[in-house]
Amino acid sequence: MNYLENISNNYDVGLYIRLSREDDDKIYESESITNQKSLLMQYVKENNLRVYNIYIDDGYSGTNFDRPGFKKMIDDIENHKINMIVTKDMSRLGRDYIGTGELVEKYFPKHNVRYIAVTDNIDTFLDDSNNDIAPFKAIMNDFYAKDISKKIKSSLRAKMKEGKFVGGRTPFGYQKDPNNKNHLITNEEQASVVRRIFKMSLNGLTYFKIAKILTKEKIKTPAEYYNFEWKNNYDVKYGEWHAKTIGDILKNRMYIGDLVQNRRNKVNYKVKKVIKNNPKDYIIVPNTHEEIIDKETFYEVQKRLPKNVGRSEKKENHLLDGLLYCGDCGHRISVTARRKKDNRCYTVCNYYRTFIKDRKCTTHCNNYDELEMVILDSLKQICLNYIDSKKIRNKVLNDFNLQDENNYQNEIKNLKNEIDKLNENLDNIYIDKLNNIISLEQFDRVKSKINTEIEVKKHKYNDFIYKSENHSDMEEKNKIIGRYINDFLEMKHPTRELIINLIDKIEIFNDKRLNIKVSFTEK
Repeated sequence: MNYLENISNNYDVGLYIRLSREDDDKIYESESITNQKSLLMQYVKENNLRVYNIYIDDGYSGTNFDRPGFKKMIDDIENHKINMIVTKDMSRLGRDYIGTGELVEKYFPKHNVRYIAVTDNIDTFLDDSNNDIAPFKAIMNDFYAKDISKKIKSSLRAKMKEGKFVGGRTPFGYQKDPNNKNHLITNEEQASVVRRIFKMSLNGLTYFKIAKILTKEKIKTPAEYYNFEWKNNYDVKYGEWHAKTIGDILKNRMYIGDLVQNRRNKVNYKVKKVIKNNPKDYIIVPNTHEEIIDKETFYEVQKRLPKNVGRSEKKENHLLDGLLYCGDCGHRISVTARRKKDNRCYTVCNYYRTFIKDRKCTTHCNNYDELEMVILDSLKQICLNYIDSKKIRNKVLNDFNLQDENNYQNEIKNLKNEIDKLNENLDNIYIDKLNNIISLEQFDRVKSKINTEIEVKKHKYNDFIYKSENHSDMEEKNKIIGRYINDFLEMKHPTRELIINLIDKIEIFNDKRLNIKVSFTEK
């Protein structure tokens, strides 16, 4: 007679079944939901047990207990609806040895719940030697989960280094290639918004201003595309663009065709918390997908971003926002809101305002409107000197040349390495053909594919070589800078675009001295 037969009517049984994605990937047939359920139903039938409910978590890791089926089972225990739990083995209950141990050794006994792991021969209501090794089984299950986590992480890193996209959510402007989930293709509807954001930034608009325009025009946000469900503590509504979103888009190197991954990592295999990685740990593979923004535009925007800052709460945007710095402490100087009583606004050192009690710096208070007039008059005089001299010795050109040269040289270096690697692969498959490892048909197919890739990369390589050799031609850039200056002198109300192209930064000292650092060297 079965040992449970005489007492089976005293138990209301909960059958717990769990299958994680890791188990599914290994295609362990014995671990499938169907087979676990079949085994457990056979067990309760043989022992004449009364099943109250079956709790299933399909696709949930055993390293934590944040699973809907498991939570429902615990609720039923708390409400005295079940007093026996049966699983296939202990690993189905969980792979975290601390949490599993707490359940088996403390929680279940406290709530008078009998736990049975069928294939591990564990029954907590029996005085059996198998129960003594239960803690060791829990530890081994934990080790297994840790090992699986390492292998998955290693596999993902390998794919990242190969230039394969492994993320869940694609960057705004891209979507996964339906024929290759590890490759990105352009989503033209979103990409058009990205291009417009970059264009507005080039025109000198701040993150906040760009966000405000897109919201007003009811342009669909990334949150709407991805169907985000915001938590209650988020004061966010669909349809509202935010300055941070604009900033993230403008700084994202993915838009020039480079794959940037490994930006974040989980703390460990048990904790869901995600932390940001140091940029030096990013895995970057150039030229893996179609660019939405050309490299020249992207790097020009990166150069201007510090000038385009602006506080989102400001009702008034000023011509010199983001260009003012304290000449004494080096921190930014901001502009206060315009006062109603005299219609004036003033400058204030941010460092002073932050540490006002400690007197770390001084106010650097100036009437902004008067300051702007003084700076514009000074800038016009500098520009007149520049035009008279007819001589370009300016920082803008040096910056242009240096930035371009660095970008070109990086691209040339990366493309050369990629071409060398492809040629090495070509040599390897030739050796494989000689050794009869691959057939002639396979060799021809792979050879054709590699040669095509080499030709594409050689074309890009030669293009960057040409740009590198000819980008220092000053004539065209002289015309651009000259046009900015002439436009400035002809306009009574210079645009923000003109100002950020002509001014690098403005230092304001406590004694009212000004140091205007322009993007060119005046006479």
